[in-house]
Amino acid sequence: MKIVRLLAVFALYALSMQILANSTSDLGSLGTPDIDDIEYPDDEEPSERELELGKILFFDTRLSRHQNQSCATCHNPELGFSDGLANGIGSGGAILGRNAPHLYNLAWSVSFFWDGRAGSLEEQALGPLVSELEMQMTPKDVVKRLEEVKFYRDEFTHIYGEISFENVGKAIAAFERTIVSDNSAFDQYLAGNKSAMSPSAIRGLNVFVGKGRCTKCHDGANFTDDSFHNIGIDNQDDGRFEFDKSVQFKGAFKTPGLRNIIMSAPYMHDGSLGTLEEVVEHYNQGAAGVKNVSPLIVPLNLSIQEKADLVAFMAALTDPVVVQRPSIPK
Repeated sequence: MKIVRLLAVFALYALSMQILANSTSDLGSLGTPDIDDIEYPDDEEPSERELELGKILFFDTRLSRHQNQSCATCHNPELGFSDGLANGIGSGGAILGRNAPHLYNLAWSVSFFWDGRAGSLEEQALGPLVSELEMQMTPKDVVKRLEEVKFYRDEFTHIYGEISFENVGKAIAAFERTIVSDNSAFDQYLAGNKSAMSPSAIRGLNVFVGKGRCTKCHDGANFTDDSFHNIGIDNQDDGRFEFDKSVQFKGAFKTPGLRNIIMSAPYMHDGSLGTLEEVVEHYNQGAAGVKNVSPLIVPLNLSIQEKADLVAFMAALTDPVVVQRPSIPK
């Protein structure tokens, strides 16, 4: 009798797991990034030599005024290509106004920075170098520093013909396009491995595309619409409105991609939410009473289990990109 009961329980469990695995709602455009879809400047894929140059520049503190910071200071590979701080710190010690966003899968993006002020990855790569608060350099300073190093003179001449500020951006952007996350538990699940995600994460996927309304903004293979929304974080920062005076952009910021999101806390453009649980609760409440909030932000009425499942799904988007730190030329 006990054997019969055990068999019945096992059969019921197997059936429930099968139903769960096949119950995911329409995923819309969610999927796995396709490296073949990356668009390169002039339709020319970078050489290994150019990629290595960009990687070394990314980690070289010479690109900051006080030679105490590199791109990797605020975009640390071990911290999800962020820095673990609510707001970054500039080369001169100034506290920056916004959180350092991660760099995963920017190869597919069409706008950059929280406010979208850069239209290319090359422009984005150069922006912090000449920011008065961040790395505090000038284009002339950057070129002069690099010209003092034989390695850079040789590599820039071989790859581009000369050292120029523009070519620095090209090299760093080439490296940044290699920061690709595309083999998370979610991607394996999509590829047919239904055991790649936990039951909680599978339930969370259903919440993500259904009751949670997350795909209203976090859509596509990189979980971002590359657009701008006021999500109800009221901190007097105009965001996208500084560059586009359309009323819907008042206090609006770019939708961040969610790949490896569990690694890059704290969250939001101002770093005001420390955990994914806090992020989910923010959206669950709906940001009532905040001016100019997007009509997409409404109370969700998620249960405790649904909120936990949603976090479990976002954790299933984890696929760390391992970067070996290079030796910096003397």
